[in-house]
Formats: sequence, structure tokens, C-alpha cells
Amino acid sequence: MATNTDPTDPWSLVVPLKPLAQAKSRLAPAAGAELRSRLALAFARDTVAAALSCPAVLDVVVVTDDPEAGAALTAIGARVVPDEPDRGLNAALAHGERAVRAGRPRAAVAALNADLPALRPAELARVLDYSAEFPRAFVTDAAGIGTTFLSAAPGVELRPAFGGPSRVRHLDSGAVEIELAGIDSVRQDVDTGEDLRAALALGVGAHTAEHWDTGSLPGRRGSRPGPGGEASVVLSPDR
Repeated sequence: MATNTDPTDPWSLVVPLKPLAQAKSRLAPAAGAELRSRLALAFARDTVAAALSCPAVLDVVVVTDDPEAGAALTAIGARVVPDEPDRGLNAALAHGERAVRAGRPRAAVAALNADLPALRPAELARVLDYSAEFPRAFVTDAAGIGTTFLSAAPGVELRPAFGGPSRVRHLDSGAVEIELAGIDSVRQDVDTGEDLRAALALGVGAHTAEHWDTGSLPGRRGSRPGPGGEASVVLSPDR
């Protein structure tokens, strides 16, 4: 059922991020342990920068206990809140949702993965505009199994069910699957070397490209045009 949400209302995005020492463990075979943690932060910086450049976004709330990541993401305009529940991804997302609505009770909120280094503001804007028509909506990852984005209209609980085969869980919860064409950058999260090659092919942001310039990573060199826009985004901890 469609909502009465004004699609011009700004969104708040929530992005939870694991401590960098624990993040992106499945990338270690392709990148090595040291570069893996640097890439995890680079992915998050590119994701947040693109989200903050989206005209539909008012702010981005990052839920993390990592001091290095918190400082870096604060520096580019995110609001960082500690992961007080410390009970995994979905608890962190719900905590971020509460943090947003403590100040804006009628905020439209969306959870966004922190590992979308090819994210394009224009594609995110299309997803947010479409989401405004429904109480809850989500984007399936490039593999067709997980979830990279979940929205909740004003007055609607986010009810995140991220992790593993989350597409099915979000469908079962009543959320509408967003099947727009041309939103590959919103779908392409990065957990493995193959995922990284796919993101590089799309064109990654400046922070990820900086590490790729070292020549240490598999795949093709890629970059993305600079972001631009305004909206609210909540980033979730990566899976």
C-alpha cells in the first residue's frame, strides 16, 4: 500500500560499521589483512560521501565503536553514534534508527550498507524516491541473496533483518522489493575479491581508488565522477 510520504522530504540514512580490525574478513585472501582493514574504511568513506551528496539525503548516521573510522567519517560530515547495543548488525541499525528519530520523530529512515564504494548519488536518489511510495522497501544485493538498502516511511519501524539470505526475510516481513533498472551501484556491496572486481568495473570512489592505485588488488582500475546532493542516510555495519 502506498504511503502519504512527500517524496521531497529529506531522508536520514543509518550505516553501522564493524571495528576495522574485524571488517571484511572475506577480503583477506585477495587483499591481505592490513590492506583489508584500510579498504573497509575506504569503502565506508566513499559510501558516506556519495550518500551525503545525494539531494534527497539530509544526514548520515554511522553506528560504530571504531575510533579511527568514527573520526574519518565525522570529518566528511557523518554523525557518529556508538554501538551501545553491541549485539550485531540489526541491533546497531535499530539503534541508529532511534538516534535519528530522537531528534526527528517523523523522519523517513533508510539503512544502507557501508561497503558500497561505487555508490552513485543519482542512483541512490532514484531508490529513495521510489521508496517514498511504500511503508518499507529494500534493494537486493548484486548476488540476489542479501540486502544493501532498507527504508521505513515516517511513523514506520525499520525492522531490519540483514545478514545472509536477508532478501527472503525482508520479503516475508512485508517490505517491497525495489526492482528498478540502472541502480547497480546501490546493489554492489563488497565482501570478496570478485565483488571488488565488480565494483571497480562500475567505478569506485576516490578513497577506494587510492588504495587500488597501490596495484595490490585484483581486477581493473576504476573511478567515479564526484558526488552531489542532499539527504539523510543511516549506514549499517557491514556484514
